[in-house]
Amino acid sequence: MAEKILVVDDEISLQETLAYNLKKEGYEVHTTGDGAQALELTRELKPDLIILDVMLPGLDGFEICRILR
Repeated sequence: MAEKILVVDDEISLQETLAYNLKKEGYEVHTTGDGAQALELTRELKPDLIILDVMLPGLDGFEICRILR
């Protein structure tokens, strides 16, 4: 079973680039550009790694980290 990675970034081109390269390396990759959806996906998917942008609209990356801790 492949490790799951959640990429959270509001810049679509960066999301796509990271997802493409990580999938090529065999990871299961999920993406979102929204902080609230990132929390929902984290609880649902329980990813092994989260790549998190700190400058997100709405909930920023620091707030997401505080909530997840």
